[in-house]
Amino acid sequence: MDILKVENISKHFGTAEVLKDISFSLEESKVLAIIGSSGSGKTTLLRCLNFLEKPDTGRISVRGEILFDSKNSVLNKANTHQRQLHFGMVFQAFHLFPQYTALKNVILARELAAKKEPDYKKNKKDILEKIQQEGLSLLEQIGLSDKRDNYPYQLSGGQQQRVAIARALALKPDILCFDEPTSALDPELTGEVLRVIRSLAEKKMTMIIVTHEMQFARQIADSVILMDKGVISASGTPEAIFNNPTNDKIKKFLENYLEAP
Repeated sequence: MDILKVENISKHFGTAEVLKDISFSLEESKVLAIIGSSGSGKTTLLRCLNFLEKPDTGRISVRGEILFDSKNSVLNKANTHQRQLHFGMVFQAFHLFPQYTALKNVILARELAAKKEPDYKKNKKDILEKIQQEGLSLLEQIGLSDKRDNYPYQLSGGQQQRVAIARALALKPDILCFDEPTSALDPELTGEVLRVIRSLAEKKMTMIIVTHEMQFARQIADSVILMDKGVISASGTPEAIFNNPTNDKIKKFLENYLEAP
């Protein structure tokens, strides 16, 4: 069953058409890898899905609910936030709050959201205790239970990115999105982040991963999209994309990637 349906998404920045008539779907519990050269539109597509950018045309649906339709949707601060809750976003940069501990970074958004619940004042202690326990459970899941009281400056880059993943998971999104999650890390730290993402895939978390880690995409993804100059130039299983490419653009991209220093 499709959890996400994207139809005819386009996006311009000035006169530059960055996305051109993008359409695809994603089944629940599956992993989609989006690959392509720099400037192909991968990050812009992810930002449109997360409503960090407003598409110019098209429609986005999650679990059959239309979140955006360019013909009749009005995006304001309130409804944009509600739409964003369907997606968890992990960026290239970690964006942790330096003044808060690892645990506080994980649970802060949940705590703020809880204040809007009608029974918050009445059950504040129990609600906050539950949020903290869930935060501790997430830190354990990513292997950082012993770092709960550490501040970002006391964590390695890989540990900070793992905290960012836990923070995204804390809001219980339908789909977890990654934008080049290892691009700011050295090879040693990249492995620890990829292991966390792999464990999420094994637990059937629905994910969209923009990545330059071709071997990782081949191993973890259920489907792969290759973007080129704002369009989807190829899509298919990892086997079709990486092992038996029939599309010349796939072959060229993989050849260039393999030849890159």
